[in-house]
Amino acid sequence: MAVTIDRIETVEFEYELPDVGTPPGGFDVIYDPGNTMTRSLFAVRISTSDGLTGEYVGSNSPGAAQINMVADYLVGRDPTARERHWSELKRALRKYDRMGIGPLDIALWDYAGKKYDAPIHELLGSYRDRFPAYASTYQGDRSGGLDSPAAYADFAEECLEMGYPGFKVHGWDGDWRDPDLLAETVRAVGERVGDEMDLMVDPACDLDTYAEALQVGRACDEYGYLWYEDPYRDGGISQHGHRKLRQALDTPILQTEHIRGLEPHTDFVATESTDFVRADPEYDGGFTGASKIAAMAEGFGLDVEFHAPGPAQRHCIAATRNANYYEMALVHPDAPNTTPPIYAGDYEDQLDAVDDDGRVPVPDGPGLGVEYDWDYIEANELGRREYR
Repeated sequence: MAVTIDRIETVEFEYELPDVGTPPGGFDVIYDPGNTMTRSLFAVRISTSDGLTGEYVGSNSPGAAQINMVADYLVGRDPTARERHWSELKRALRKYDRMGIGPLDIALWDYAGKKYDAPIHELLGSYRDRFPAYASTYQGDRSGGLDSPAAYADFAEECLEMGYPGFKVHGWDGDWRDPDLLAETVRAVGERVGDEMDLMVDPACDLDTYAEALQVGRACDEYGYLWYEDPYRDGGISQHGHRKLRQALDTPILQTEHIRGLEPHTDFVATESTDFVRADPEYDGGFTGASKIAAMAEGFGLDVEFHAPGPAQRHCIAATRNANYYEMALVHPDAPNTTPPIYAGDYEDQLDAVDDDGRVPVPDGPGLGVEYDWDYIEANELGRREYR
């Protein structure tokens, strides 16, 4: 008999981050000694009639809401028909950002890897099994951590000594937003390690105006930054604005983290509005969607840089020739990475998880190749839904 999907389950859980908070008037993560931040995520399990289960942990609330809209469609269907399911879910969620597709697609690929006893990168087509990481920092604070240009430069030097070949600055958020301070930080880091590391800066759309984006971009030009990412308040979605920005700067632009789907990514590239292409398996429709974006970028002769850390991102990079770096995020000299403690095995995404050459491996077990700590997830459960 043909294998079918018997059940889909989503579990919301919470976890705590010690010494972490948000800046006044802002939303981003900062070092805040003595404070504890509580965050919530969603886990997805797809159980099939052959006794296997595809899993993914990491979805956020908007994605989970969309999973709840379409999960019934998948029940009773062939778990290996990923391309067809991807196409149907894409249409079903056409009025929304489609972030619900990614966790479901990743879980279906995890199932396929377990079915065929192969890691996902082998199913996609392996290109490598280790790759370099860059240290991607927390936002700036006022608490003695990343609280000044010199502190960022000190941390960059520390990451260089650990083996990291790349370092990315995130600036100050909320009431602390200051283009002069960010430009000074860009210069301080460039002066300290610019001859030895690839450098990036990501204001995370914090700068208020195009003029401020130019100001920080020109500081990047002085020190040969590898890329300049999501600078200002267009929200990372204006093709015209970023085409004009890249025409005014020498530093390459990295865009498309904040647009969803293959076609908008293609339009951004075709209109010469970015130099590097951003993709994320969770945000961009799973392995199926992210692979399409990577192939599109390759067809235009450009590189794709996968957003955020995680086993899904590692499999994407392992199967993609035209990618350069793994994002180890978010890291800080005095606080742990913001990723949840959800792995039962030895997989981790912490500052010290790189080897002496600043590289990380791709998991080599079946599917995603990681073992989730379901005892932890269920001990911190906030709620669940099941579809049969």
